Amino acid sequence: MAIADPWTPSSWRSLPALQQPGWPDPAAVELVKERLRQLPPLVFAGEARALRRSLGEAVEGRAFLLQAGDCAESFRDVSAVAIRERLKVLLQMSAVLTYGATLPVVKVGRIAGQFTKPRSSLTEWIGGVEVPSFRGHAIHSDEATPEARVPDPERMVQAYYQAVSTLNLLRAFTKGGFADLTQVHTWNQEFVTSSLEGRRYEGIANEIGRALRFMQAIGIDLGDERSIHEVDVWTSHEALLLDYEEPLVRRDSTTGDWYACSAHFLWVGERTRQLDGAHVEFLTGVENPVGAKVGPATTGDELVALCERLNPDRIPGRLTLVTRLGADRVLDVLPPLVRAVRESEIPVLWACDPMHANTFVTPSGHKTRRFDDVLREIEGFFAAHREVGSWPGGVHLEITGEDVTECLGGSEEVLEEQLDHRYETLCDPRLNARQSIGLAFNVAELMRAP
Repeated sequence: MAIADPWTPSSWRSLPALQQPGWPDPAAVELVKERLRQLPPLVFAGEARALRRSLGEAVEGRAFLLQAGDCAESFRDVSAVAIRERLKVLLQMSAVLTYGATLPVVKVGRIAGQFTKPRSSLTEWIGGVEVPSFRGHAIHSDEATPEARVPDPERMVQAYYQAVSTLNLLRAFTKGGFADLTQVHTWNQEFVTSSLEGRRYEGIANEIGRALRFMQAIGIDLGDERSIHEVDVWTSHEALLLDYEEPLVRRDSTTGDWYACSAHFLWVGERTRQLDGAHVEFLTGVENPVGAKVGPATTGDELVALCERLNPDRIPGRLTLVTRLGADRVLDVLPPLVRAVRESEIPVLWACDPMHANTFVTPSGHKTRRFDDVLREIEGFFAAHREVGSWPGGVHLEITGEDVTECLGGSEEVLEEQLDHRYETLCDPRLNARQSIGLAFNVAELMRAP
């Protein structure tokens, strides 16, 4: 029997790689990749292992995954204020989920690397002009001209430094006092405080404050409790642009294993998860926790084969399956997939992406989602898992800390005619802060349900 060649960060190059840019100058790409190889890692192997342990707890039903953030990060949004507002909503949602369901929440941001997006068409029409589809700031500009959409490998270096800046701010905020649970009241934005969601959140903040004061009153020293004063917020993005991912792989000095050091958690998308494709091959060789998006056409056999490829050693926390099935189909499609994977005895964490299969275009040309459809898919996700007897372990959301008008509905309903007010996304519509926190309350209720 032939012995397979050992995996290397470039093993993917022998396989078909979909959704990659057509770089006009391959030599320039190689120069950029060499520069990236010489730069320090963005994250460390020990951090990735810690996240995998936390996700392993979620596999067993002892924690819940909240993975959320921007659809596509912008090179223009690396200010301290923009990053703080995104983090603030993530912390608020986590507080709602933890308090409401009394479970630890594993917080993973779509942040510090989500600079590329797969697209279903090579071109798009903007203002009556056909231009190459926007694929993310790590590849080209979002300016709607043919010249601006030419792939530029130098943007991969800029993506790296943007990620460095974002990570520095995240670490400062999460370890430097901003995320301290005693400051839970300060996380309320003005436009959330004035809303129904904000008033509900304020009630939880008051209860958390009372609980902390009670612990102090009975003599518990909260000063030494790291979990009260600091939080872990891990980074993630889709491992789409392989020319960026490959040079950021490093071999861990303590274990000798390969780790992708562009983020703590990487996932493969619905369009690029072919078993014999480059993206799956790349993820098989890194020891990070990884994810795979799962669409409604997936069969049980296909999914089990994918699980075998991505988690052959059956490590809890290694693999997260992120289902994107649609509000109208989740109850029919999900149970047989869960049963098939359970019968394979491969441990996976199931998470629900209720955004991507519920997208549509309005007559005015805006791509949008209805809050009610997002919630219906999550409700169906929980119901399907309860039918099978498995744990609905997380949600994967596209959100922002800004008061945008991109998704319809919510308690203070965004109407179709209001989409133009603040439609700011680079690609897909995101839930605003009010909608995000409202959804967290809904998910907490589902987690509590028998």
